Amino acid sequence: MLKDPVDLQSLRRVLVTKLRHHGDVLLASPVFSVLKKHAPHLEIDALVYADTAPMLTGNPAVSRVFAVDRGWKALGWIDQGRAEWGVLQQLRSREYDLLIHLSEHPRGAWLARVLAPRYRVAANYPRVRRWWRASFSHLYPLPRNGRRHVVEQNLDALRRIGVQPGEQERALSFVPGDDAEREVTHMLGELGLAPGAYIHVHPASRWQFKCWPAQKTADLIDKLQGLGERVVVSAAPDTGELELVGRIRALATTPFADVSGKLTLKQLGALTGKARLFIGVDSAPMHIASAMRTPVVALFGPSGEFNWGPWQVAHRVVASDHSCRPCGNDGCGGGKVSECLTTLPVSAVLQAVQSLQSR
Repeated sequence: MLKDPVDLQSLRRVLVTKLRHHGDVLLASPVFSVLKKHAPHLEIDALVYADTAPMLTGNPAVSRVFAVDRGWKALGWIDQGRAEWGVLQQLRSREYDLLIHLSEHPRGAWLARVLAPRYRVAANYPRVRRWWRASFSHLYPLPRNGRRHVVEQNLDALRRIGVQPGEQERALSFVPGDDAEREVTHMLGELGLAPGAYIHVHPASRWQFKCWPAQKTADLIDKLQGLGERVVVSAAPDTGELELVGRIRALATTPFADVSGKLTLKQLGALTGKARLFIGVDSAPMHIASAMRTPVVALFGPSGEFNWGPWQVAHRVVASDHSCRPCGNDGCGGGKVSECLTTLPVSAVLQAVQSLQSR
């Protein structure tokens, strides 16, 4: 029996911090829904980076989303200090009873000390100093074998304080919102597409070493459309991602609907939610597809599907049998190209699509 559980009924407000990238924030969404399920009276706030806030806004389990803007660093130390102080004052005014810090970011330890909630939870990272450990009242261990999904690792913070998530409580939550739903429905109409009548392909990632070659993506699109499928391709409004889609468009022999760089994160979620199937690499859009309950075909290379695979959704993972994967490296030898990913054949991805569609 746990010796130091936290009585949720004695709490009023909770702050959950996840200062990481978009996909990381979305994979933390079950923490909010599980807490709200077990203690509906709680006000559960989030602290994230400003660009990742759309991953949680609209989530019914989240009361308020506070944001740290990474762009503040360019303002100079005086203006950055003012902006940081403003957020800190807002957090102080909430008078939190519980802080759950879901990353190794040192800001979490500082907040644990400055905000001084009764209970403070974080992972016991192997490389942190004694100062970190002394900042928290409850520390939980990380998996020794590394083969534990990030969602479960996040939920371990709740298990540490005596909250046991039910199997059906662990789903990801992403809320596009009414505006995004209407805008995407209108866009699909202009493209001559109906909900459920297209496959959504998002071939890019902010990390080049996670991308499949343009030629293979183009071949896959041609084969899918040759089988009578309609394909919609998306990408972030990022130069590298747009260039990749440009190469795919030049190499494909069949035209496809291209909405690259034209969608907000909320619109991307709405587009994925209306798709019959999602195909992509290990990236935030793949996690959004999982949250929208759209079947997923995910291509994995140097990152591990044990930790980052599609969550609680029908899916197929396409990965090589290279003995060195998952290595987590920035491409083989740090060269930005991952052979375990680039060598994946088009036929394997097409077979995964057909297997998922015939399930």
